[in-house]
Amino acid sequence: MGRHEQDDHLCRYIAATAGCVVVNVDYAIAPQRPFPAALTQAYVVTAWVAENGPAHDWDGARLAVGGHSAGANLTATVCRTARDRGTFAPRLQIIDSAPLDMVSDPATKSSPIAKPLLTPHFIRVFTAAYVADPARRGDPLVSPGLADDLAGLPPALVITAENDRLRDEGDAYAKALAAAGVPVTHRVFAGADHYFTHTGPVPAGKEAIELMATTLRTALHA
Repeated sequence: MGRHEQDDHLCRYIAATAGCVVVNVDYAIAPQRPFPAALTQAYVVTAWVAENGPAHDWDGARLAVGGHSAGANLTATVCRTARDRGTFAPRLQIIDSAPLDMVSDPATKSSPIAKPLLTPHFIRVFTAAYVADPARRGDPLVSPGLADDLAGLPPALVITAENDRLRDEGDAYAKALAAAGVPVTHRVFAGADHYFTHTGPVPAGKEAIELMATTLRTALHA
């Protein structure tokens, strides 16, 4: 859902603060283009960035991948695909408010507030659009939070929001990455819901974007 321009403010701030090139990928969306179209496109673009640095005046070996919501799911799966294929090794993955478990009933995904942004119906519609066949939803490239082979993935910044129905699976993924030996920075933003980096609360949104930029700057320029 949406357009890549929605993330323009975030990309510009990160580029300026982290001192890096940002490539904002306008990938195909479901249901017109279901899984694995978006993953394939995101992976191919990332591989292209890694391989074509000299022609564009960037260092493709110093690479990070990040995203919000569906883009955070793609971040996790792009990094997994790169690890499995041995193609490139991101220095950081930024996973912000990700759907990581498309098997569990959305009604079991709770929030401490009465009306969080994501409703069970909303999640079901999105899941069915992305992967129509329920038998495929346990695939680690669909539900990376259900995978048990996380060793060797890039260092991660995992951001979750207290009131987001997706918080628990994000928190669990951060713990699982750490247990597998992956360096993890995990931050839960109190009083925030899904998409808070775009809709607020403004202080939390600014702080989260600043955390992304400073963590990225350290990873790329260490």
